[in-house]
Amino acid sequence: MREDGKIDYVELPGGDLGATKAFYAKAFGWAFTDYGPDYAAMNEGLDGGFYGAVDEPGQVVAKPLVILYAHDLEAMEAKVRAAGGTVVKPIFSFPGGRRFHFTDPGGNELAVWSES
Repeated sequence: MREDGKIDYVELPGGDLGATKAFYAKAFGWAFTDYGPDYAAMNEGLDGGFYGAVDEPGQVVAKPLVILYAHDLEAMEAKVRAAGGTVVKPIFSFPGGRRFHFTDPGGNELAVWSES
């Protein structure tokens, strides 16, 4: 149910959309719906999508940190690596759990966390 003031959609730059979609399909089993050549939507928990258009020269774009969940953090890190992701912060502990950060083929940094 959509509610006022709640996160409803997330968009990330995708760069090469084919490579980005292939990475998320292989690492996490995601599926996509294409809306033209420059947009691929996903519905994997929180709705969102990746856009393929490049930034305007000189435009500063803040990139959000999207955090995914995994029951088995080590297994998910292995899947991310096998799919072609680059782990930029190996598994570390923080108050409440553990997580790692990775970059996808579009250059987006995401994290995966677990309670244990």
